[in-house]
Formats: sequence, structure tokens, C-alpha cells
Amino acid sequence: MSRALPSFEPVGELKFGQVGIANLRLKSLDDDLLAQELRQKLETAPQLFQRAPVVLDLSHLPQLPDAERVRAVLATVRASGMLPVGLAYGTSENEALARALDLPLFAKFRAAYESTAAAPEAAAVVANVAAAPPRATPPPPSAARGAAGMLQALPVRSGQQVYARGSDLVITAVVGHGAEVIADGSVHVYAALRGKAIAGAQGDTSARIFCQDFQAELVSVAGHYRVLEDIPADLRGKPVQVWLEGEKLLLARLGP
Repeated sequence: MSRALPSFEPVGELKFGQVGIANLRLKSLDDDLLAQELRQKLETAPQLFQRAPVVLDLSHLPQLPDAERVRAVLATVRASGMLPVGLAYGTSENEALARALDLPLFAKFRAAYESTAAAPEAAAVVANVAAAPPRATPPPPSAARGAAGMLQALPVRSGQQVYARGSDLVITAVVGHGAEVIADGSVHVYAALRGKAIAGAQGDTSARIFCQDFQAELVSVAGHYRVLEDIPADLRGKPVQVWLEGEKLLLARLGP
């Protein structure tokens, strides 16, 4: 009677990679106000915040709350439509709290709003900005970065993410609805941009987004974002440039 040979293929392949996780920095423990603020974010940009993974940062509270109090905060975040996935790394007491809650600790990371001069009022990795005039005049582009850009020649389809770490991202195919294109530098799309485009992912305020056919669900530079509902209708389907001017995210047509 023959017996099946044992398989040496792994059941699962575990790797660590780049993931987009929001950092919620708490400054007080007011569940009602927190719920209201998170609801406003969901209403403003549901495609960005709905079911977004969130790391809870307790380092700016006057004192570390106990496990039961943090469970209540996590429930508030979850009820808003976001998904808390862990605590931000802090002290040994913070580590003990994470163990009590059976949650992972995430190493302290520099969120997009934490540039050289960090904005203390920011409450998430992505901070909203006021609407900009539809007819802005873009300043000249900044000097090119030292790192070579990453080229993406295939379409980026719904559910896919392309990330250019430490460089610009150049895409010569369509970015579909539900797709994400991310770069630490600038994003160049020489086709239709229908998904999300995020430039300056590590806080580079000089990064830009360029596209040939602007139909984006969301655009973001260094943590400042605009969603489709906030974008002037006369820019849709046109060649567009997106850049930061101070704290405002501006959009303008390319060319005459």
C-alpha cells in the first residue's frame, strides 16, 4: 500500500511589509467627543477611514489609563467604523497594558504630520485641510531627488497597492478605482488616476502628484488630503498637479 510523501511546502508564508496604519494620538479621555470627531472624519472621507486600521497612542495623556478604560476607548474607535489593531510603543507600563489587553505594540513611527516642525494639534496620520481655490498657480517644482524613481508599467487594479519607498513613483498605466499608489517622493501618473494617490508618505512637503486624467478618489501630500467630493468638477478628467502650499493642499490644471 503506497503512502503519500510528506510535503515540504510551508502552510503559510509570513512576511513583514509596508502597511498603511493610522495613528490616533489621544490627549484626553472623553469618549463622547472622541466618537464625534471620528464620525466627522468618516463622513468627510469614508473611503479613507472606513475600516482603517488604527494604532492607539496614549503617550500624550497626563497618565496612562488602566486596561478597562482603554477597552472603552477601543470600543469607541471600533463603533466609529475604524479598526483598532494595537498600541503605540512607549514605556514598560505601556507594554504591560498591551499585554493585559492582548494587543500588539507597534514601534514608535513618525507619522506624516510629524515633520521637522511637528504640528502638535494633529490627531491622525492624515490631517484634513481647508478647501483651496480651484484656480491656483503652482510654484516651480523642487529639485529632483537623488533616488531613482520606481516605474510601474502595468495597470494598478482595485485592491492593489504600489509603494515607492524613498523615491518617486512613475506609472504609465491606469490606476483603477479602489487602488492605492504611494510614494515617499512624488507620484506621476501618465494615464487615468481613479484610485488614491499619496505623495510624501514620510512627510516630504515638497512632493507632488501629477496625472494626465484626474478622476482620483483621494489625493494626499505629506498627510494633507482632499477627497473626490472636495475637488472642483472642472478639474475632473483633466491633466492636474497637486501640491502643498503651507498647510493647504492645492490643485491646478497642467498646461494651458
